[in-house]
Amino acid sequence: MNFNSFKFLCAFALLFSAFISFSQTEIKGKLIDADLEFPVENASIYIQNTTIGTISNSDGRFALNVPNANLRDTLVISSIGYKSFKVPVNEFDGSNDILLYEDIATLDEIVIVADPRPTTGNGIVQKAIEKLPETLPDSSYLQRGFLRHREKNSLEFKWLIESAITVYDSGYGSKSTEHLKVNVDEMRKSYDLRDVDSIFSYVSYRNRNKGRERLKAEDIRRNDVTKAQLVKAIKWNDTRVNGLQNIFQGKLNMFRNVQDEKALFGENMLKTHQFELDTVLVDDGRKIYKIKIDESVDFVNLETKGIYNDGYKAQGWLYIYYDNYAIKKVEYELVAASPQQKSRSKRLFGTQTNHKLVINYNEYNDKMYPNYIYYETPKLVNVGLKTDRKVSQKEIDRYNREERYYSTVQEILFSEIILDREIIRAELENKPWDMDIFQTKPYNKDFWKNYNVLLESEEDEQLIDDLSQRASLYKD
Repeated sequence: MNFNSFKFLCAFALLFSAFISFSQTEIKGKLIDADLEFPVENASIYIQNTTIGTISNSDGRFALNVPNANLRDTLVISSIGYKSFKVPVNEFDGSNDILLYEDIATLDEIVIVADPRPTTGNGIVQKAIEKLPETLPDSSYLQRGFLRHREKNSLEFKWLIESAITVYDSGYGSKSTEHLKVNVDEMRKSYDLRDVDSIFSYVSYRNRNKGRERLKAEDIRRNDVTKAQLVKAIKWNDTRVNGLQNIFQGKLNMFRNVQDEKALFGENMLKTHQFELDTVLVDDGRKIYKIKIDESVDFVNLETKGIYNDGYKAQGWLYIYYDNYAIKKVEYELVAASPQQKSRSKRLFGTQTNHKLVINYNEYNDKMYPNYIYYETPKLVNVGLKTDRKVSQKEIDRYNREERYYSTVQEILFSEIILDREIIRAELENKPWDMDIFQTKPYNKDFWKNYNVLLESEEDEQLIDDLSQRASLYKD
């Protein structure tokens, strides 16, 4: 064999091994409650002892790309309150519905421990907060994930963005505003067909940033504003409401940022929240507290710069592991409670619930990493029907009820955790670390072939398809 032939065979072998290592198999299925026969939403589907995973959608369906190197590993399907389903990946059969059975736990009547165990909801949550330095990551890591941003009124989708993102965090104990970075790596979809009240956005932007005498929308004529000014104002409004910095660096990242001044779950959390122990459930064989979140004596105030974002009461649920007090999941809502916020929310948003947040955590190497984030908030886009023609009150009411009020949902699924210091260092040095999800990027077909994404529900799939078709027609 000559030298060139040998080099060719070596190169071929390397390419073949790379192909094998990156080859993937897609598995699909649907999860059903065995007793009540309804879909199980938000269940974790993952490969044991890895960070490869996804969650089930509102229909109970899921899809997961599994590297062929992991086909002999164990697939785990778990959801709080159910017995886990486990099977080797290569033996999984998704042709039939997967039935999940209820799993109930009871607290031991007598537990002898050196440190007395809290018995109230308030005490359990305070203990979980104390344990955060032990249960959250304490060193640098990267996470790769998929973001879906969608905006709609009561009739249809108006805006859709799907991106791949990378998050760098130096760990609990450091300030997220200084040591947490997000980069938008690739974009899969971007359709924006909103009918934006751009004059209102421009006036808001100018009042907030120009430092001049405050204006009202009626003070500005459309011909006085350039297209570039309008685009800048609209993007400013999008970013301040739905920028990724709000999710990762703000108060709503409540446990990662618990040490920040005036944190939601900081030292004064019992003045704005009360916690009641509801029951004890099971998650993948471990006991887990289910704790109700309720209002306390003071309002919850987010103190968002440039927006009146205060005067709320909190409600929702916390799920905390019994054995080590690690926080597994939070379901959190902020509802208008002060007279000013109630009036503002009704007038501008058509709803009293201004923030809905769900964060799931998965355990990896004895630390809890965010696995899935759901954030929903109403968004001021239009201020009411504006037309020069004569219209009936019925038409005005229909517009305000069906087309005026917008809401935004942002979902993030993390599918990879990287702890290797050399990889982390290289990413820090080479990525631009730009968290602007509203920028446009070229579509990279090869990148998305094997990238795990959130599976849409059947309803969302239809709405997204309708939006895509209308966007194509509009573009043509």
